[in-house]
Amino acid sequence: MISLYAYRDNTCDPQKCTMKKLERRGMVRVVTAIAKIPRATLLLDPTAEQAVSPADRNLRSITALDCSWEVLDTGAVASWRNRRALPFLVAANPVNFGRPFRLTSVEAMAATLYILGEKEQAHNLLAPFGWGLRFLEVNADPLEDYAKAKDSAEVVALQALYILGEKEQAREILAAFGWGLRFLEVNADPLEDYAQAKDSAEVVALQALYM
Repeated sequence: MISLYAYRDNTCDPQKCTMKKLERRGMVRVVTAIAKIPRATLLLDPTAEQAVSPADRNLRSITALDCSWEVLDTGAVASWRNRRALPFLVAANPVNFGRPFRLTSVEAMAATLYILGEKEQAHNLLAPFGWGLRFLEVNADPLEDYAKAKDSAEVVALQALYILGEKEQAREILAAFGWGLRFLEVNADPLEDYAQAKDSAEVVALQALYM
């Protein structure tokens, strides 16, 4: 089992905070100062240049930055060596359902656990939320592919397949779901931008604009 941490700056509503709920259940340890984030942790940071991959299985803890990215000084965590960004996944939470990269902290943590091979822990982390396990269902294919990748470079290559995949094939797959084609409509602009990006660094930069 991997230890889980979350940095919170109290800018979000504690009644709606997924990390506070998990803290009450003893599943996550919350810290309120950046200096208290373990230096050897896998730090989830969407501005990181390296993607989470199975090559990170040697890291024994995961930390989510559970705060507003509008106020966080990303330079404050730049010195953490194991900063990682998540690859392309879509949200299942009620606020951002079906939108790429708009994950709650619990979705981000669960995705990381899954990619690192801790599938049971990922399932247990999401179970307390009514919509939680839907996240694993919606992202079943990419999560399985990322979990089988060798390293970050391979994860980024797989991500490109999901972002740049054949549009007609994507429409055929999504048409099987009642909400499917709406996903393409809602995300038309970011998907087009990601498809035109030169590399993963450019995708990460574009992603930050949509957050």
